[in-house]
Amino acid sequence: MSTEESMKGSVQPNPRLIGVVYLSYFLIATLGDFIIKRVVIAGDPAATAAHLLAHESTYRTGFAIYMVGNMAYVALTALFYRLLEPVNRTIALLMAFFSLVGCITQIVAGLLELAPLSLLRDAQMTGAFQAEQLRAVALMSLKIYSQAFTISFVQFGLFDFMLGVLIFQSTFMPRILGVLMMVAGTVAMTFLYAPFALANQWVVIPVAGLPEAALMLWLIVKGVNVARWKERVAPPVAAPA
Repeated sequence: MSTEESMKGSVQPNPRLIGVVYLSYFLIATLGDFIIKRVVIAGDPAATAAHLLAHESTYRTGFAIYMVGNMAYVALTALFYRLLEPVNRTIALLMAFFSLVGCITQIVAGLLELAPLSLLRDAQMTGAFQAEQLRAVALMSLKIYSQAFTISFVQFGLFDFMLGVLIFQSTFMPRILGVLMMVAGTVAMTFLYAPFALANQWVVIPVAGLPEAALMLWLIVKGVNVARWKERVAPPVAAPA
């Protein structure tokens, strides 16, 4: 295939769309998390059980919104892969892999968020166990969900780090954004030992989150250097000797 044919077959990426999807994910996920946390009363099994039963529709709505957020992140992963695959296909594939694994981890962990509703409403369970036992198990399910959820931070940390490497090497985006994303990914991977990361979350969360906000805004406001992206897709053919 000639260089001209390769260029024609390459659809130009839309960096502003990537930025908008990125922003949409954070807005959707924040809304879903806010709704769920309004129902759950941390450390109080009886109050949490009462709230879950009284506000089941609200709780399920929050859960559904959060799942939509995960689907948005899957789309974001595909868009980033399309943008950065010309830089290094192997690293781009690994980047996409870790992001998708992180999304799957969150979705599977989400089953533990729904488990308390089944425990508290199932007739067989309520007949076999005392109310206090079911409430304690329901709260424990939410605690295990929280622990399972933090595992995804490590996977998204690897995603961020590889995303940073690709941006740094790209030439069509500022290298400083790549450096910041590599820092963000490294910090997010401190969740390999969650007690340390949670104890220092006042540092971990801003350092891991602000580079993502910077990247998001850059994509929306500035985009990428399209001419240089096209050079990556179809490098100039050397003149014959």
